[in-house]
Amino acid sequence: MRRQTASARERAYDTGRRRQWLAGEARAEGVSRRRLLTVLSAAGVLAPLLTAPGAHAAPARGTAAPGILKPLPEHLFTVRGTNAETRFEVLRGTGLHTPADRFFVRNHTETPQLDAAEWALRVWGSGLRGGPAEFGIDDLKSFRAYERSALIECAGNGRGLFAEQQGQEVSGTAWRLGAVGSGRWRGARLADVLRAAGVSEHAVDVMPRGLDPAYVDDGVDQGRVRRPLPLAKALEDVLLAYELNGEPLPYDHGHPVRVVVPGWVGISSVKWVGDIEVSDAPLYSPWNTDTYRLFGPSYPPEGSAPLAEQTLKAAFELPWEAQLRVRTEHLLTGRAWSGRGGVDRVEVSTDGGARWRPARLHDRARSAQWVRWSLPWRPERTGDVELLARAHDTAGRVQPERTVFNEQGYLFSAVVRHPVRVA
Repeated sequence: MRRQTASARERAYDTGRRRQWLAGEARAEGVSRRRLLTVLSAAGVLAPLLTAPGAHAAPARGTAAPGILKPLPEHLFTVRGTNAETRFEVLRGTGLHTPADRFFVRNHTETPQLDAAEWALRVWGSGLRGGPAEFGIDDLKSFRAYERSALIECAGNGRGLFAEQQGQEVSGTAWRLGAVGSGRWRGARLADVLRAAGVSEHAVDVMPRGLDPAYVDDGVDQGRVRRPLPLAKALEDVLLAYELNGEPLPYDHGHPVRVVVPGWVGISSVKWVGDIEVSDAPLYSPWNTDTYRLFGPSYPPEGSAPLAEQTLKAAFELPWEAQLRVRTEHLLTGRAWSGRGGVDRVEVSTDGGARWRPARLHDRARSAQWVRWSLPWRPERTGDVELLARAHDTAGRVQPERTVFNEQGYLFSAVVRHPVRVA
């Protein structure tokens, strides 16, 4: 029997939830009725009434990074509003896992400074057999600890390349490729905690919520960051992590506990988790209705199903517009990754895509993790050059020349044209 793909499962999940909402069996905390009706128009009942609005980006808050606690030296990060993007070249030589001081930061508001000794996780909702359950940090550490290497990547990673490379304007933070990091996460399995709390056979959705301040967008209070997961995913491979790379989580990366959802878009990996609702009815939030869907001419009016798996990418560990010496051998290095299957092949072009050579891979193909690759290159001519890296994964995907446009600039996956100057 052929196994159903994750994207197909997600579409089926979304369609089923729409039907349940129409039957009065779903909740949509913080989502306007108008917005939810737009999302639900895929059921065929409401489509003539509304069209989906574009995303509303929160206003920029100056050139610093308000709310981020760790140092953000210019040689390591590019500050983008309340966020900090890792300069990809600083990953060279750092190993498989990104050091915490170089890990990108994606904040909707600001980093809270929480005391682990006073922290508690409340698990509650109609999908439990009994009443709410509460777990302190020592309770969480009493469960069997698991370690998992996994990437966290913002769904908008590469967003700036829609305009820069494809000439298409999109909304949101204009990341290049540095809104991604690899961690060695340690914590309790969410499945174990849910079972200890008494998850019932009627549960369908699990929604973690952060303890960061409420997000206000265009004057509208969206509440704290939260996004539902299907129960099947919650019970599969999700961690409640309290360590990153063998150390307690830093404040900016979720201290004391965060959710880690391997292979899925970063918004699913809620930081500073404070409560988890387990529901026997479908759940919606602004983070799977207004945002984290694909809107645009190639998508239905209500948008795509909520984003789940990350896409396929490859990047050079080289500054943008790097200066390289002619007739000198350079070792080009980089990383490639996929949310669906491991990367098992990387090709590099040093002439703008006319010819391709296989790069050497330094890691085995693993889902939700990147591989490091390298290729020697001796340029014989001076001038401007575009370097290209193209990844293939074990799910059969290959990076395309262009990414299909969507208004919010999610899931950029095209081969990136990396400019350098040879002199």
